[in-house]
Order: sequence, then structure tokens, then C-alpha cells
Amino acid sequence: MRQFSVKVLDDADREFVEVLRELGIPRNVASMITYLANVEEATSREIEIGSNLRQPEVSIAMRTLRNNNWVEEREIKKDGKGRPMKVYRLTISLGDIIKHFEDEKRKESAKTLESIEKLKELSRSLSVTT
Repeated sequence: MRQFSVKVLDDADREFVEVLRELGIPRNVASMITYLANVEEATSREIEIGSNLRQPEVSIAMRTLRNNNWVEEREIKKDGKGRPMKVYRLTISLGDIIKHFEDEKRKESAKTLESIEKLKELSRSLSVTT
């Protein structure tokens, strides 16, 4: 039997995940970003174990990271038969990912404030009887 070690998210990492979740980031994506930020690279299985995600959750989160061009994937051939293993790593800094979310939230806030101003403007033209 082979033995290997995997880094796992600690309390500070889980707090980081929770703050991302407060921003509306799905748990699996937040966990994946946090895990990959802590390692140079990782296999899907290491991500599952280290971030306490199930394989389908890793696949869904990986799709989000790929769509944003935040992750690079490469294949390594395993000993013997079978499919090559995929290894993932972040291609941008954690700071750039945070900046992405900051920009996204600023746009959302601006749009919300714009809608509120529009409501105020429209409400002036409504006749309200009390």
C-alpha cells in the first residue's frame, strides 16, 4: 500500500473560504481557490481530500476557474496502465482574483445605486394618495 501526504485547509483557510462565500462565491469555487493558492500544484484527488470537496464539486469549480483563465492543467503519465493524471495550478495571483471580485462587486453596487436613483426619479411622477 502506498502512502502520500496532502495539505489540508486549516482554520485560517476556512475563514478565507467563508469571506469569499459572503461575497456570493459558491463554496466549491471558494474552497478550490483557497486550496490552489496554498499549493504549487495539485491533482484532482489531492484537491478533493485537501479541500473536503467531492469529485463532482471539484469538476464544477474547475470549470469556473477555467472559464476565468485562472487555472492551468497538465497531464502526467501514471506508472503502468490507465489514464494520465491531471495536475492543476493557479495561473494568476490571489491578489488578482480578489481584484476581480472587487471589480465585480463595484459594478453590481453601481448598478444597484443606479436603479435606486431611477426609482426615486420615477416615484416623483407617480401620484400617490394618502
